[in-house]
Amino acid sequence: MDFTVIDAALVGKLLLLLLIGLGPKIALVPFLEKTHGFDTETKVRIGRKMVLIAVVTALILFATGALLMRLLHITGGAVAVAGGIILALIAIKMASGPTEKPHDDIAAPVDPDKLAVFPLAVPYLLNPVGITVIIIASGEVVSIASAILVTALILIVGAFDYLVFTNIDKLAKRMKPVTMIVSEVVFGILLTAVAVQLIVAGLGNLGIITPTAVH
Repeated sequence: MDFTVIDAALVGKLLLLLLIGLGPKIALVPFLEKTHGFDTETKVRIGRKMVLIAVVTALILFATGALLMRLLHITGGAVAVAGGIILALIAIKMASGPTEKPHDDIAAPVDPDKLAVFPLAVPYLLNPVGITVIIIASGEVVSIASAILVTALILIVGAFDYLVFTNIDKLAKRMKPVTMIVSEVVFGILLTAVAVQLIVAGLGNLGIITPTAVH
């Protein structure tokens, strides 16, 4: 990412990456599956805490990412490869479609507060794409304006997440199960491609391979 010139292309690219990495799509189905036994009020509380934890974590990563990379002696390329591998694991599971049987009502009770933090806030809402993009952006920002831009986009995406997950029951009534399954599989395939691209870009950044330019 080149932060030397802040233009519409940069803003659009960052926003798209953050919608993938911090937006509601990847977390939506897991949220519905893991909170199906709770009442509406509890679901809203879980959604609110999940979004808060994910956004705060994202902001902390952005504030400290560059320092962490220096302290751990890792590069943006290494972060991209690691993020791509973890994203691939999540994406392949999505692309494979539903394979687990519905949870029984007699299953052990789940603490909604713990559920909101893990796995819903991380790694579903703030997923490997978001973590990778934010850490790399932390190391590449060159001005206060670019830092404000990244922070503002994180907050905008977080506000969108808040609207979605605090109104989840209303949205769920409009979602058809078949449509959700199909969109999950399609998005999983697209995310697998994103994961491969992250790995390729990371290996290129590390000098291990020479990626072919895409025109």
